[in-house]
Amino acid sequence: MADQPTNIFIGAGSGGTNPQALELKRANRHGLIAGATGTGKTVTLQGIVEGLSAAGVPCFVADVKGDLSGLALAGSPTGKMHDIFAARAAEVGMTDWHYKDTPVQFWDLFGEKGHPIRTTISEMGPLLLSRLMNLNDVQEGVLTIAFTIADKEGLLLLDLDDMQAMLVECGERADELTLQYGNVSKQSIGSIQRNMLQLRSQGGDHFFGEPALELHDFIALDDSGRGIVNILAADKLMASPRLYATFLLWLLSELFEQLPEIGDPDKPVLCFFFDEAHLLFDDAPPGLLEKVEQVVRLIRSKGVGVYFITQNPIDIPDKVAAQLNNRIQHKLNAFTPRDQQAVRAAADTFRANPGVDVATAITELKIGEALVSLLQPDGAPSPVERTLIKPPESRVAPITPEERTIFVTTDAIGSRYDELIDRQSAEEIIKAKGDEAAAAVAVAEAKTETDKNAAVQAKLDAQTAKAQAQAAAVTARMEAQQHAAEQRLELARVREAERQAARAAREAAKPSLTDKVLTSAARSVASSVGRQLTGRLLRGVLGGLFRGR
Repeated sequence: MADQPTNIFIGAGSGGTNPQALELKRANRHGLIAGATGTGKTVTLQGIVEGLSAAGVPCFVADVKGDLSGLALAGSPTGKMHDIFAARAAEVGMTDWHYKDTPVQFWDLFGEKGHPIRTTISEMGPLLLSRLMNLNDVQEGVLTIAFTIADKEGLLLLDLDDMQAMLVECGERADELTLQYGNVSKQSIGSIQRNMLQLRSQGGDHFFGEPALELHDFIALDDSGRGIVNILAADKLMASPRLYATFLLWLLSELFEQLPEIGDPDKPVLCFFFDEAHLLFDDAPPGLLEKVEQVVRLIRSKGVGVYFITQNPIDIPDKVAAQLNNRIQHKLNAFTPRDQQAVRAAADTFRANPGVDVATAITELKIGEALVSLLQPDGAPSPVERTLIKPPESRVAPITPEERTIFVTTDAIGSRYDELIDRQSAEEIIKAKGDEAAAAVAVAEAKTETDKNAAVQAKLDAQTAKAQAQAAAVTARMEAQQHAAEQRLELARVREAERQAARAAREAAKPSLTDKVLTSAARSVASSVGRQLTGRLLRGVLGGLFRGR
């Protein structure tokens, strides 16, 4: 069995000096790729993703500009950057550099450039939904009450229509709910509804619903053992930066909640790359920042590495930045006071190297050159080194729409997420309750016998519809719970299979008991023969001496 790589080559100094490598065992300790626009961050990211995939680590990347779609295809010797890449490979000592592709899956919240990604309102939760709609504290409190009532009464919140119906229900029961949960004003409900209308206009209808994303589709290997790279088409999504940031934070939260604790594995379960990371923290309330810090700090033990990509390192809050151990810093400009502050902040974060003046070098770096400090096998950060980043092996350009279509229609995901499913949920149950109440009023107000009989029948029909809706909701909830349990079991099977494979590889590398016995016997025989020969030689020599005397 071929030896599995233990690290990923990042780059080196001129002539291959001071090579820099990302240790797979430390890759779940998170990282930062920073630098001004046009300095080579995307190519650096592309090379790291290629290396992780080749080592059997699945990845998720947000493709803001479309360039990362080129990971799907091998680069070409006829490409305009070939000569530059070949020269760089020779300069950093890559004797085996060649073009090759990377296994990918394309995703898109809008379902246009990849498989649609959906989640339910219930899975998103009130905190992230409040962030998504930019609600104030009072409005967030009302939204939390709506979630509480839905959970207490067994009402599934799947899409925005369910949330709308739940808000109307809370408004109609405002007096009752205010006594039990605190003030529920119709003004706050109206404000939430207006923000929901804006969310719909930004494409929120595409994001909320079923079938919801199953995480094991993200954490997968291809037939040759390479990690699948999940590429989110984010160019259109960037027009709604709050939706983009909230979606990625939700995805991180789902990974944190569903993946088992595994400590420090030999390589990550998944690496998550968050481009334009400043969008996550811009105008974020303290509660959200606290959640981000918590997820980033604790998700390491789930085997997930999180890497933020941003233009300015001071975009990342200090409590989050303190968790980012693997750092690659491209050139920073120092034209403004804020730029100069960023240069000083970046210089202070690296482990000092007497041979590198970080504050000066950081403004002099060339395109494709960076200051690099990565965790070493013992967990200590390496001294910062000025490094030429290795060239990528896949295409450094977007793929065509025709090529994308081929990949989307032929990958392992298939069509399971393509069709939207609308099952019985809060909207249908609340409507059934309303119909039943209206029918009861009609019975009470009926004057003629015929009207009364019709009203009674309408009431019975409404009761039947309500019962059917509730039964369907219970069935749906049980199916969702069973599906979640099956998903957790499948993830556990995958992890156990990987552990067994790793254990088998280690055992295969060890000498067998027979080999040990044979080796020991050979040593014993050799030792015995050696002693006998030595004894005979000594006796012969000494005997000759005595006879000579």
